[in-house]
Amino acid sequence: MSGLHARGRVPAHARMPDAPPVPDFPAPTAPAYAPDISPPAPTSAPTSAATSAATSTGATPPTKTARTARTARTNKTAGTSKSTKGPKADLATEITASLVVFLVALPLCIGVAVASGVPAELGIISGVIGGLVVGAARGSTLQVSGPAAGLAALVAETVVEYGVAMLGVIVLGSGILQIVLGLVRLGRIFQAISLAVVQGMLAGIGLPLMFSQLYPMSDSKAPGTPIENMAGLPGLIADTSANPQALIAAGLGIATIALSFLWKKMPGPVKKVPAALVAVGIGIAVASLPGVDVKTLQVGNLLASVDVPGPAEFAGLADVGIITAILTFTVIASAESLFTAAAVDRMHSGPRTRYNPELIAQGAGNTVAGLLGALPITAVVARSSANVQAGAKTRLSRTLHGLWLLAFALLLPQVLALIPIAVLAGVLVHSGWKLFAPEEFPKMWRQDRGEFAVMTLTTLVIVATALLEGVLFGLAAGIVLAALRMSQTVIKQHLEEDTAKVVMAGNATFLRLPQLIEALEAAAEAGKPRIRLDLTGVTHLDHACRNQVEEFVAQQRGLGLRVELLMPGPAKPASVADPAVGEQAHPTGAALPRHPYAPTTTGPTRGPGPTAEWFYLDTRPVPEEYASR
Repeated sequence: MSGLHARGRVPAHARMPDAPPVPDFPAPTAPAYAPDISPPAPTSAPTSAATSAATSTGATPPTKTARTARTARTNKTAGTSKSTKGPKADLATEITASLVVFLVALPLCIGVAVASGVPAELGIISGVIGGLVVGAARGSTLQVSGPAAGLAALVAETVVEYGVAMLGVIVLGSGILQIVLGLVRLGRIFQAISLAVVQGMLAGIGLPLMFSQLYPMSDSKAPGTPIENMAGLPGLIADTSANPQALIAAGLGIATIALSFLWKKMPGPVKKVPAALVAVGIGIAVASLPGVDVKTLQVGNLLASVDVPGPAEFAGLADVGIITAILTFTVIASAESLFTAAAVDRMHSGPRTRYNPELIAQGAGNTVAGLLGALPITAVVARSSANVQAGAKTRLSRTLHGLWLLAFALLLPQVLALIPIAVLAGVLVHSGWKLFAPEEFPKMWRQDRGEFAVMTLTTLVIVATALLEGVLFGLAAGIVLAALRMSQTVIKQHLEEDTAKVVMAGNATFLRLPQLIEALEAAAEAGKPRIRLDLTGVTHLDHACRNQVEEFVAQQRGLGLRVELLMPGPAKPASVADPAVGEQAHPTGAALPRHPYAPTTTGPTRGPGPTAEWFYLDTRPVPEEYASR
């Protein structure tokens, strides 16, 4: 290998007859990747060869192929443009889609409010804001927003700890923070979260939601935390079995869940009606029968439910717990909205979501919701998918659905009072199951067991503690997993007559210090007068590992051993093959003698790579007992 090779100026496999070999290096053997130098095959008939190749692959001759390719490209471009633009929006279709979304959103708004421990009116107010404010804003075209089941458990905990009055301040602060994040263009940072953490978060939200709604589904009250709710299931079953009215309520809830799962298998025209709406109709019919006494929804005046935060509530911002709640709401609501945007974009071929404007739109909605004391708003998959399937093409459908919610709540509040709570609880149990998505766990196990561990741990920690703690734990576990995988270090050791060799490759970080220390100690204990450390294959050497290597070298030299060190890094202007170079600056700053590496064994040996630097740190002669070998 020549000096030009060592400086990386020419490929190692290139022929350089005028360049002298490096002193003391044996001529290297031909590398496995050497180019084939056999004479090329004759090309006397290129036209026939091309025609033959085209015929063997089923292609047309070149001239016709060119014309066909141009035609195909033109057609493909036209088709792509047409599919991207989509069919022209129709006003009747937009209105129909808005009614479908309204029918899906109405029971969900009420059910989420009940599950969050707040009056049902607040859920409707948030749904109206999700339509009229977020729906009219730029960002996503077909994504529909409103109170989300994914935040129900977190809102319920917040209301229990701080009260309904403080909920408006928390939602308001979260909305303002979302707007700021969107303005500074940080919308896409929420995509830089491990999919395992996201799925674990959704599962950790869905599992407690299911267990908590089993109690109102039987006209009972949930004990409290997810663990307590799970532990209380045997008592709930016993109490329900002994109460005929509770059995009727549980039957309505079970029927709602069954409808939610089976309704999509109904014939085409029938399945277009939302399953939740069918369940509500059945529930109202059963609840009106003589002798049936199940709990129904209590709905008050919508305008009277508006509770604008006052000075006393804003004074609570001095509480660290309130600030923590604002940050938690911001992160989770933003992540859920933008993850939903990515999912909805896969459902249609229209305009893609612009993440920063969408985050600003979500922040505007939460700001208004906070000022009115309503529930936090996020994008919701159920309503968004219903909007896409109904044929919507513009923002008009999602905006109109908020108008229908407002009109229904103001003009027909007595109809809401007929809905059994058990039916709404059944709708939320189904939503919790969809969030939990148990089929994702074996799928993740097959794809990546490390990510499966992160996903499972995130879910378990959320269930055992709270949403924020679980998400933070999941993020930390994901970072640790990524660090371990990026710190893949291979360390090999072998002994020669007078030398103990240690060869290391990969990313050497502090996570691999125990492995490195073990290899160095084994080399020192080998009893050889020479130790050679080859680190040229290391792509990253952090401070901890570098410091450990340098301390080992200094220590062994102090004990009288001869140490040679090959460090990674770009080659210096002076070649290692230049015998005139006497000293070379060490990467740590100390001037150390530098000499060409001389192999101790006979036969061909592969030299250093184009970026290698050889540091011969100890110039003392080999001990006499090895000198003649």
